[in-house]
Amino acid sequence: MPMKPFLARKKISRAQARNAALLNQLGTPGLGSLLARRWVEGVLQLLLFLTGFVLFCIWAIRNLIQYYQMMFKDAPPAAVNGGRLFGIGIGICVLAWFWSLLTSFSLLREAAKVSLESLESFAVGLVKLEPAKIILALSALPQWQRHGEIISRTFEFVDFPAAMKFVNAVAELSEQAQHHPDVDIRWNKITLALTTHAAGGLTEKDFELARQIDQQGGSHKAK
Repeated sequence: MPMKPFLARKKISRAQARNAALLNQLGTPGLGSLLARRWVEGVLQLLLFLTGFVLFCIWAIRNLIQYYQMMFKDAPPAAVNGGRLFGIGIGICVLAWFWSLLTSFSLLREAAKVSLESLESFAVGLVKLEPAKIILALSALPQWQRHGEIISRTFEFVDFPAAMKFVNAVAELSEQAQHHPDVDIRWNKITLALTTHAAGGLTEKDFELARQIDQQGGSHKAK
């Protein structure tokens, strides 16, 4: 059974991981985890923290009631044994904080790994492919045409809204890959052109993005 998009875990950047960690440790435990799409951990951490906070509030309210009874009544109030409630509430909050701390470390590690992969991918993208490798790569993408140091393909859709949905999907793919095609929009026809300017020609990044774009074209029912 395929995983639902809502539950799917996306790659996280260093800035996102840092913001999530700060929110977890300096704000409310669990909120940072939710911000980073760690849904299960975030919800449980937040619920755990709120449980401890509610217990602490109950302890504080009982003590305030006892204090005001001492101020306005001659008879001494009944003793309220709230020390245990206070300890449990604070303990639960601390537990939620440490749990969110573990999630924050995990997010920072994951972001560091993503940054390293992006760096490696960027390095690969600077290597211009040899003509033989370009021919081989194009053979796996029969609908793409080579024009010098550029490969391009035109996608046709049933109408303009369908074409724009495809363009938005390609834009998301391009942002993830940090590699952006030239886009020409003609109502229901979208022409995409790929090359790696930094390398002065075609690289593996162009063909990898072309493969992903073809998959998007199929999911958006290109003609």
